[in-house]
Amino acid sequence: MRIDRRAFLGTSAAAAVATAACNQAAPPPASSAPAANAAPPSIAALKPMTGDVKPITDDERAARVEKARTLMVDNKIDAIYLEGGSSMFYFTGVRWGLSERPFVAVIPAKGDIGWVCPGFEEERARELVKDAKDVRVWQEDESPYRQIAAILKDRGAKTVGVEERLRYFIVSGVRKEAPAMNFVDAEVITAGCRMIKSAAEIALMQKAMDITLASYRAAFETFKEGMTQDDLRNHIAAAHRALGAAGGGASVSFGKFTAFPHGSIEPQKLKEGDVIQVDGGCAIDGYQSDITRTTVFGKPTPRQIEVWNLEKQAQAAGFAAAKIGAPCEAVDAAARKVITDAGFGPDYKVPGLPHRTGHGIGLDGHEWTNFVRGNKTPLAAGMCFSDEPMIAIYGEFGIRLEDCIYMTEAGPKWFTQPSPSIDKPFA
Repeated sequence: MRIDRRAFLGTSAAAAVATAACNQAAPPPASSAPAANAAPPSIAALKPMTGDVKPITDDERAARVEKARTLMVDNKIDAIYLEGGSSMFYFTGVRWGLSERPFVAVIPAKGDIGWVCPGFEEERARELVKDAKDVRVWQEDESPYRQIAAILKDRGAKTVGVEERLRYFIVSGVRKEAPAMNFVDAEVITAGCRMIKSAAEIALMQKAMDITLASYRAAFETFKEGMTQDDLRNHIAAAHRALGAAGGGASVSFGKFTAFPHGSIEPQKLKEGDVIQVDGGCAIDGYQSDITRTTVFGKPTPRQIEVWNLEKQAQAAGFAAAKIGAPCEAVDAAARKVITDAGFGPDYKVPGLPHRTGHGIGLDGHEWTNFVRGNKTPLAAGMCFSDEPMIAIYGEFGIRLEDCIYMTEAGPKWFTQPSPSIDKPFA
């Protein structure tokens, strides 16, 4: 029988009224079954881990600005300017979302930091910038770029560093207002400061790593036949929330789709013998974690065990190559050699390792610098990276193990201990 849309809606409305009347007349019977959205026991048992978190202090941020100024002088840059994002937060502690209306900080080599904000946001901005001496506003019918250029001119800037994530329309607008100024890349300042982490930064990252690993432990106890990627993703996100990291989560892949480095759009349901791969993290006071665990649902095959063990050897080889003063590319070369010596690859060919071995991490999940061929940057104490070679075998499965490391004067240290075996993902 065919029902047109109008008839269907009418029928549905009548049914809804009838249902409501029934519900009012007689309450549903009591049930001992758990609510559909109740957290699994392993997640319900979790407690917040953030009670001892120590945010970055104002004194440390002031020291960062002074280091930036020293780097500006060394590189003959008179000022840098940046908008809302991780670099603004790093130097000033101010969080500001991006929109079509520029909100900008100007950090000069000499003089006070200058701020430019939309006129109607002035009161909110002044709450955030605290004791700032120079806050300039622009109205909706005025140019924000003129105000930015005016601060630069007032600070005597001739060569100006542009933060690498500054959106082009802001760069272009300021150039038009200050055509005589020389605009250069500010990465030597931003990366020069942010790439070397302090003890306080490393402690925040350690907390984020610990929370993500604990969330995985709890979520891995919820594996069951037929569960979807969303089921597991939701469990991991719920575990992060329970542990005190509201924005934490992970991407999830099952079976042959684990060979896709960043997952597949195909819906997946877990079945016996599937490889399971989760890759995710959270942020604590802005500082990121990034961990990947790969295991098998049920009994692993000899092939899965062999490839998993090879991946573990590659990750360990990368860690061993991370020596103070060694070029970053040496880490990639060491991990990749294990994989290619076993007959995979070479280079980025699959089956094999299709991506770099690791990336820097801090306030951004991916930041300076990378474990990749051609990167001669010497490793130094305070640098933080992921160590995550991968073996991708399309049509079968993929194995990636990812733990992050931080460099000390004595060499590399793990934030989280690597997985012991394919059927024991947590040390």
